[in-house]
Amino acid sequence: MKNLLSFAGKDMAVDLGTANTLVFVRGQGVVLNEPSVVAINTRDNKPLEVGMAAKRMIGRTPSYIQAIRPLRDGVIADFEVTEKMLRYFIDKVHTGRFAARPRIVICVPSGITSVERRAVEEAAYHAGARKAYTIEEPMAAAIGVGLPVHEPTGSMVIDVGGGTTEVAVISLGGVVVSKSIRIGGDEMDEAIIQWVKKEYSLMLGERTAEQVKMAIGSAWPYADEPAAEVRGRDLISGLPKTIVLSSAEIREAIEEPIEAVVDAVKFTLDKTPPELSADVMERGIVLTGGGAYLNGLDVRLAHETGMPIVVPDRPLHSVVLGSGACLEEFDVLQMVLQSSARS
Repeated sequence: MKNLLSFAGKDMAVDLGTANTLVFVRGQGVVLNEPSVVAINTRDNKPLEVGMAAKRMIGRTPSYIQAIRPLRDGVIADFEVTEKMLRYFIDKVHTGRFAARPRIVICVPSGITSVERRAVEEAAYHAGARKAYTIEEPMAAAIGVGLPVHEPTGSMVIDVGGGTTEVAVISLGGVVVSKSIRIGGDEMDEAIIQWVKKEYSLMLGERTAEQVKMAIGSAWPYADEPAAEVRGRDLISGLPKTIVLSSAEIREAIEEPIEAVVDAVKFTLDKTPPELSADVMERGIVLTGGGAYLNGLDVRLAHETGMPIVVPDRPLHSVVLGSGACLEEFDVLQMVLQSSARS
């Protein structure tokens, strides 16, 4: 009966991220990867678009349409919109209308409060979950990249997301030391906007800043660095203007958030017991999350810590694959999941 229910309910794992939401369906793998954005029509409070279509609307909407990012710094900032977004994603991957309600595992930052954790679970229940579990992101990332989390050896993970950076040392199925900071890709985008505003009196949009970061952003100098043309609004004349930014300038712009990530890693290493430090030195630190795509971040971290840094093939999928593994091997990995007493 249990197997029948699991099959009917299409259990799923959701990496509810500040920037992107990924959904893993049991037996199918990762089936959805969309931006965590909802476009709401304020006249009737209904979602017009969700995901990629909504992201394209950011900064381009008329007054009655709002493109909302319902998660900030890894936690729910707008409960109602998060619930609508979750429901949309669940309906999108649930093809059968008659299907039983699914069990859902949702990833949360390790530094969130019990109230914030409860809000995530409630959003899942409201969106149609039969049972909601949460798993801490660093633990999910470690499972997702195949680290031996249940063995008495130290594994270290750095998960740089859109709103948070999670650093954790894991051993025997638990987090031994962790540091969660509410700094990630969003802060880097904001830093680029502020830097260009200060240096060039040019106002950039959120999406432009993100595109520049992805195209020429880096955390460490490298050969043949590119430059990029950037368009924005001149704050003095109020007219559109184009400037050319170099990779070195973007690196200077995002130095502060990068430094905060490096400090979080150093803090965690400092608090790690010596036996586990030796294990980490041997195996290396795994760098996951969207931030792992930033050019030279692994080199910068290796230089600052003296530790080998390992970047998996698909760093953005690590967390959702790890939480998906908890569904596939529920009996073995159930100990890393948390759930409130709701029946």
